[in-house]
Amino acid sequence: QVQLVESGGGLVQAGGSLRLSCVASGRSFSSYAMAWFRQAPGKEREFVAAVNWNGLRKEYVDSVKERFTIAKDNFKNTVWLNLNSLKFEDTAVYYCAVGRSTVDLRSLSEYDYWGQGTQVTVSS
Repeated sequence: QVQLVESGGGLVQAGGSLRLSCVASGRSFSSYAMAWFRQAPGKEREFVAAVNWNGLRKEYVDSVKERFTIAKDNFKNTVWLNLNSLKFEDTAVYYCAVGRSTVDLRSLSEYDYWGQGTQVTVSS
């Protein structure tokens, strides 16, 4: 049974940092892309960052470039998202996702498995 478990969310002041982790279990995901999406209250789930299966291709939504960094470890079946210089508008539930296809890393439909989410709240 595949399971993705996120951790690391919390309450932080604007300008602060957090590190989100997502551990996947149930099979090897070494050939899978891994990504982070987020969903704020009343808004649709949106792409944040993704990394392809070998870690050589990374993509970010423009609003987090230069502030967030994604990394993965295929041996640990883990993906991280470092969030720096956090802004109030970064407040959302952050979801980890893994997918076999790596054609469009920004598309929700590319991902086969999802975690339950971790809350990130940035106070202004």
